[in-house]
Amino acid sequence: MRLLLVRHGQTPSNLDGLLDTAPPGAGLTELGERQAAALPEALADEDIEAVYASSLLRTRLTAAPLAAARGLDVIVRDGLREVVAGELEMERGDSPRGQRYLRTVLAWAAGDTALRMPGGESGAQTLARLDAVVAEAAEGGARTAVMVGHGAAVRLWTAARAHNLDADFAAVHPLRNTGVVVLEGSPADGWKALSWAGALVSPAGESGPTGRPVPEE
Repeated sequence: MRLLLVRHGQTPSNLDGLLDTAPPGAGLTELGERQAAALPEALADEDIEAVYASSLLRTRLTAAPLAAARGLDVIVRDGLREVVAGELEMERGDSPRGQRYLRTVLAWAAGDTALRMPGGESGAQTLARLDAVVAEAAEGGARTAVMVGHGAAVRLWTAARAHNLDADFAAVHPLRNTGVVVLEGSPADGWKALSWAGALVSPAGESGPTGRPVPEE
């Protein structure tokens, strides 16, 4: 199975640097709408058979043009939602409290999945809900599926599940809005990341607090 993980288009909360993870979440900026409209052409060479999005507004708006271009419905799954910020909701991502969010996510990616986000989920809970949606897509028989999700969730799941990436990679490779991570594999056999915003070794840019490298101590 070929799996394309796409970060949503730009939102006002990205511009303001806020940890906006609660439903329904912000919509798209004008740039975000243009980014979403560009996805069908950007993914024109992919034989896409299913398009998923999280329950948050920004992912559904981002997925809609691609699904329409392929004659598909957007399959909305709450399990794809962003890593829940809990008590850190709407904190600035570059604040001391906001930085705890990404540090927690990267600790999960490194294997400390029992750790809990303040007022939120544990890493094990977050990965389980993401795994469930991926498993559903695989069981559905789609040879290529797109999942429009969120920056921190994509970085976490890919670092935890792709055998050729790790938490160190996720820490220094933020994913820009509508950046794409391409993987191949299956839930049973595991996953290999083929590209990260076009390359496995180049930074993908940044936009918003869940798409920033962890500052050095």
